[in-house]
Amino acid sequence: MKTKVAVAGLLFAASLIQAQTPLVAKLVEPVTPTTKTTPVKSVTTKVPVAKDTKTKVEVMGVIPGTTIARPNGTFLGLEVVAGNFKLTFYDKKKKPTAMDVTRARARWPNLRSPGDNRTVLNGSGNALVGAKPVLPTFTFNVYLTLLQGENDEAKAVETYMVGFRG
Repeated sequence: MKTKVAVAGLLFAASLIQAQTPLVAKLVEPVTPTTKTTPVKSVTTKVPVAKDTKTKVEVMGVIPGTTIARPNGTFLGLEVVAGNFKLTFYDKKKKPTAMDVTRARARWPNLRSPGDNRTVLNGSGNALVGAKPVLPTFTFNVYLTLLQGENDEAKAVETYMVGFRG
């Protein structure tokens, strides 16, 4: 009885293996013409093209990191560069543009102890860069507040909650 069950199991396994083998690609042999063919003459027609109807297609830029859409149609790019948050500003065509805020505050959960991590992102060239390092894993929500003004007179202009996966 055991022998019959073993043979049946082997036959079943062998049929499964054969059913799962990949298909062999068929080779296509080049066809050689056996009869003489005459070439077909092509007919070309000239179509007048208006010179003043030049259309310029502008390519949308690519925003590195997490893209944040702003209410005015522009974009923000949030990424971790050299261990710190970097917030870059982009126009409607996703091209880098100048900052329109003074600084930003960022808050994200501390995965190693209770409480939240916080940092202020200050201007550095055309971007805002944080001072506190961001430790991996980069899967958390970041709360951003964009500030306009200096010192105690700074007012929150925009706030965002970003699902950061960077």
